[in-house]
This record gives sequence, structure tokens and C-alpha cells, in this order.
Amino acid sequence: MEELAATRFELPNGVIALVPMRNVVLFPHVLMPVTVGRVKSIAAVEHALQSNTPIGIVLQKDPAIDDPGIDALCPIGTVANVVRHITSADGLRHAVCQGIERFRIKELVEGYPFLAVRIQRIDESELISTQAEALAMQLRERAVEILSLLPGVPAELAHALQATRAPSHLADITASLLDTEVNEKQMLLETLRTEERLQKVLEILSRRIEVLRLSQEIGERTKEQLEDRERKFLLREQLKTIQKELGESDGNDQEIEQLGEAITNAGMPDEIEAQARKELQRLQRMPGASSEYSMLHTYLEWMTELPWRLPADPPIDLNTARQILEADHFGLDRVKQRIVEFLAVQKLKPQGRAPILCFVGPPGVGKTSLGQSIARALQRPFVRVSLGGVHDEAEMRGHRRTYIGAMPGNIVQCLRKAGARNCVMMLDEVDKMSASLHGDPSAALLEVLDPEQNSTFRDNYLGVPFDLSRVIFIATANVIDNVPPPVRDRMEIIDLPGYTREEKLQIALRYLVHRQREANGLAEAQCELTVEALEGIIANYTHEAGVRQFEREIGRVMRHAAMRIADDERLQVRVDAADLDAILGPAKFEHEIGLRTSLPGVATGLAWTPVGGDILFIEATRVSGRGQLILTGQLGDVMKESAQAALTLLKAHANDLNIPAAMFDGIDVHVHVPAGAIPKDGPSAGVAMFVALTSLFTDRPVHHDVAMTGEISLRGLVLPVGGIKEKVLAAQRAGLRRVLLPARNQKDLREVPEATRSELQFVLLETVADAIQASLGERGSGRAGSEFKLV
Repeated sequence: MEELAATRFELPNGVIALVPMRNVVLFPHVLMPVTVGRVKSIAAVEHALQSNTPIGIVLQKDPAIDDPGIDALCPIGTVANVVRHITSADGLRHAVCQGIERFRIKELVEGYPFLAVRIQRIDESELISTQAEALAMQLRERAVEILSLLPGVPAELAHALQATRAPSHLADITASLLDTEVNEKQMLLETLRTEERLQKVLEILSRRIEVLRLSQEIGERTKEQLEDRERKFLLREQLKTIQKELGESDGNDQEIEQLGEAITNAGMPDEIEAQARKELQRLQRMPGASSEYSMLHTYLEWMTELPWRLPADPPIDLNTARQILEADHFGLDRVKQRIVEFLAVQKLKPQGRAPILCFVGPPGVGKTSLGQSIARALQRPFVRVSLGGVHDEAEMRGHRRTYIGAMPGNIVQCLRKAGARNCVMMLDEVDKMSASLHGDPSAALLEVLDPEQNSTFRDNYLGVPFDLSRVIFIATANVIDNVPPPVRDRMEIIDLPGYTREEKLQIALRYLVHRQREANGLAEAQCELTVEALEGIIANYTHEAGVRQFEREIGRVMRHAAMRIADDERLQVRVDAADLDAILGPAKFEHEIGLRTSLPGVATGLAWTPVGGDILFIEATRVSGRGQLILTGQLGDVMKESAQAALTLLKAHANDLNIPAAMFDGIDVHVHVPAGAIPKDGPSAGVAMFVALTSLFTDRPVHHDVAMTGEISLRGLVLPVGGIKEKVLAAQRAGLRRVLLPARNQKDLREVPEATRSELQFVLLETVADAIQASLGERGSGRAGSEFKLV
């Protein structure tokens, strides 16, 4: 721009620098500020300032065009002098221009950094007709009148209009003051005859005067009303008046009438309907603008939308229910049998109090889907209340209406969503609730689950009792020990321990493969996942009681197939066990039982976890010391006591085991449970710890295919433990062949699937002597060569 400013241009006679304007029309004899920002327009202003020549101001037809040509400009503009100019910080030029005379564009002149056009100046006739004088006189009066109607107009402007004598000058000045469209101003600029231009300006001015007069009258009437009443009351009265003039009834009256009809149709009990009618009368007396009006209106909406009426129960067909359960789930025979029993009781005694079933098991075993199957079998709506992380009692009972933003509790909200008082409601993750400063939600859940109380359940927001006795509640939990005892006492616990490998394979063949194939947009003929591949995924890529991770791995295989088929739609992908390493990567789990138990002092225990059973390695060694017992591996208090009891029992029976007493002198015994970052606790590792210590001191290794569970007493008795099915399934997943169990847990083997029982050998233990006999090999058979070996 500095180089452009330094260059001077000489324009021929009749040629002028042109500045197109987007929404500005400059009239002759008028002083007006303009702003230019386009490069060519700035160059034109700079040229005018340097050469002390006028510029041409012209309106462009389309304001959206950034670089208009001559065809995009109006044909007539105004020659103007730049009286003053300044440059702002953003580079724009602000200039004050004085209009001189009209001009007509003849042609564009090329070769300049700005728009240069050849013009024809339009001279105004000096002859003033009598009609022009009369029109000018009337225009002057009208202009003074409109200035009196506008607020804040300086008096000097009226004096300037009175002092303007030339009719053409008066028409241009008045036209520039008009608040009208820019196209209308351009029309006045292009009106060359003085009489005609005066007439048009006078017509526009008359319309504006009428509008201003009417606006002034409205303002005066409003001001008078504001002096008589308060502003809020006036606004309400004006709204009512407008609605009456339009023939519309009061909006609040319509809402109240609709609420009254909804209360009638809701089917509330008589005492609750009387309470709702009372609240409706309060609402009718309230002003619509008050905050309590909206709060009470919302409350009545909740009351009318709840399912107060009890719908007819559809007939229960047990055969259909069995078919639904078999179609939705594989295995779980005892669980399905209990559900069919539950449905049979519902069929024989529909008005009876249904027991609250609680499905307990690790993630991914189908707890939630079982509830959905029950709802399908009963042909009732299904709703789910997620209780994970709930720590506020108000989330169960609702907030009191006195609080801002109050809402009913989750139970009432789900009932409204279900639309039926006999729905199937799943209380998911009841073991994940926690008490806080805001109350104990499990205490509020007691009233929901207690059949003696839930017929009069009272939500704090509703403030009236609601009958939940016909709602079929089904709960789910991962760990039943985390459920408070009073809540646990009101539910019937049904365990879902997990699936065997065979069950997982059948679930994949029946459900998972088909579901993941559809989810990834594949047809059945496009991708085939062999049985061997599914077995490989189960054995080497998953380590869980459920099938959730199993389904994710199947999804990864399907996505790999989808990527290949997307490149070649004619391709048919067949995935076998040998292809898993390339698709899913190296195996995530390996069977290391033989390696881990090849030395004396290492035993394999079985443990129960919230996500199913698992194997637990217990390693023992002795070092020089002062007779201490060292325990590592994030052990809890129960396991520490089991280790101490095992060592004491071993010392007490050292003679029976042919262990010299001198072996315990001057040494420390170190018991370690690997995976130290994972906390471990529970009363089921006593047998494994005793066997590991006996193996260490007798130099007899534990058989590599043996796992054990059970607690011990100081008398050498093997005590029963829980979670037998989960632990047995874990032993099967780990590739073990023999499982040592307490004899008093023999009855729990009936819960283990027949296929698993036939695959494993079970040894029932009465005393620790039975465990030693079943688990230890010959003396010294585990040590080859050196005394120490890295494993």
C-alpha cells in the first residue's frame, strides 16, 4: 500500500476515480462519512487525496460482490470531495465526503489500480418553476414536522433545512435524512427532474410521519397505563386483552382444564384423587408467572402420567416361556428351572406376592438378559434401574417438592417409563450402592423389596402412597457379600457361576458369531469361523467366567474379515485356529502348570473372585534366619492366618512326616503368592499352603496337574469352603486334571456340569493326610542336577 501511495496517476479529462459502496447513497450538497476497506477503493481515496481531485461515489447493485465491474454498478452516482480522512488500526479508511453533483457512468477506463470511469456530469437546471417552489415549501414544513417527532434531533438541523432555499438542494438533503431502503434512495438519486424528485421525497416523508405519529400515540397510551398499574400486572392484563381480541381463551385455563381431565382419566384411588384435586384448585388460584405455578404444574403432570390402574395380566404359557429361555440362553439348567417355577406360581396365583429373585454371578454370564427373557415370557414391559454408584437416598425415594429441581426417585421414573403397574423391573448392580452423607439408598430399597411394605411405597416427591406389590422385581449383583444383609434377606439368591468351555462354544455357535457377523455388516456366506478357531479363542485369548471378552475377540475376527471383504466383495473368508495368531496376535494366556510346579514348595490353589474362579500359585522356600514366617503377595489377614496355621500344623506333625526337628532351627520360611499387585484374601488357601510347606520340607514336588482348595484346622481337619463350581471351572480352564476338595463339599459337585465332572478327577479330603497322599510325588523327584533352578 505504501508503494501504491507513492505512485501518482494523471487521469484524463472526464475520467474520475470511482469508489463503489455497498449500502451507502451519497446525495449532492450533503456531507457524509464513508468507510472503505477494499484495495481498489483505498487506492481511489489515496489518489484523490494526493491529486486533490474529487472521487465518484456510486452504489453497487449486489452488496455481496467484492470486486464489482461496471455492469454491477448503478448508472448514476455522485461526484464528491474528500473533506477529511483518517486511517484506523485495522487498515480501513474513514473519509468525510461532500457531495457536489450527479454523474452518469459512460465507460470503464483500464490501466489504473482503482476503478476509473469516464463520466458525464449532470447539471441541474437553474430555472425554478412555480410548482417546484410550492413543493419545496410543503417539503420544508413536512421535514420540520418529522424532526419534531424524532427524539434527540439537534435544533441546528431544523434551522439548516429552513435556510436551504434551492428546491433541488432541499430535496437532496431531505432524501439523505430519510430512514428508508437504500434502493429507494438510489431511485431518488436517479430522479433528475426537480419537481418529480420533490414529489417522491414528499410522499416518502408523509408515510414516515404517519408511522411516527402512530408510534407516538401508542407510546403515550402505554405511558398512561404504566402510571395506573404496576408493570407485571399490566403485562398480564395486556396478554389477556390480546387473547380476547383474537378470540382465544386463557392459556392457563386451558392447561388447568386439561389437567382436570387427566386426573379424571388417571384412575387414581379416591383419597389420592382428592389430594390431586386440591392441588389443582391451588394451581387455579395462582398467577401463571409465579415460580410455584410451574412447580405445581409439573407435580400434577407426574401424578396424572403414572400408571395407577392395574392392567389385565396376559395369560402365562409355560411352554412358550421354556422356548423363550432356551432360545435366549444356553445351559443354566437350574436357573431356567427356577424361573419356570416362578412363572408357574404366577400363573396359578396371579394376585400372590412374587418372590424377588436376585441373580448373582460374574460379569457376562447373562444376568440382565435373563430378566428380559422373564419379561418376554410374562408379556409385560421391562424397565431397568441401574444402581451402580448410587449413594443418595433421594435417588430412590425422590426429592421433596420444596427443593428447586425436585424430581421423583428412580423407581417412580421407571414406572412412568414402563406405563404399567405390573411391569418387570430389574434392579441392576444392587451390590454397587454405597451410603454417604445424603443417606443410605439400600435402606430406601428395603421398602421397595419388602412385600409387606411396598404396597404403600411413598415417594418423597409424590407425597402419596403408590402400590408396588404387582411389580415383579429382579435384582442382579456380582458379589452377594457386598449387599447389605437386610436387603439380602428380602431376596432369593440364584447363583450364575459361569460357563464351561463347551457351554461357551455352544453360546458362540448359537448367538455370538451370528450377532457379531450382523454387527459388522457381513453375510453368513462371507465369513466362516470354524469350531477349532472358537476353541482356540476360548483357550488362549480369554480367561473369564462369562462370554463378554469372548464376544469382543469374535468381533475382532469379524472386523478383520470385513476389512478384507471391503477390498474384494467376492472374497469368502474362512478363519481357522492357525489364523488367530495373525489376527488377534500372540496368545494372551498360556498353561504353565507343569513349569510352575516342577520344584518342591510350589502348590496350585483354587480361588474365587468376583469375576469367576481362578487358580492361585503358592510358593514356599526356606532361608537362613531366626525362625520367622515371611509372607508376600498382598495377602489379607485371613490368608496370613492360614499360612501361620499351616506352618504350625506342619511343625506339630513333623515326626509323622519324617521331618527332622532340626530343619526348623535357624531358618526363615518365606511364603509368596505371585501377582503381588493383586490383593488376595479368603478362607480357602489353607490346604494349598500346607501342601506347599510339606512339599518344601519333605523335598517332594506337587503333581503338576493337581489343584486344591479348602481350609485347615490345627487338628489337621479339612474344612469346607464356598464357590466350588467357580473353582472347578477355573481348574478346567487351566488344563488341570485332578481337584482336591473338602469332603463336606461333595454335595456342591452336583452344581458342576456333567461334562466338567467327567473330565476331571475329584479327591475328597477329610484330613491333611489325604491331601499329602493325593498331591505329593516321591522324595527328590523334583530336583534334577543343581539344588536351585530358575523356572
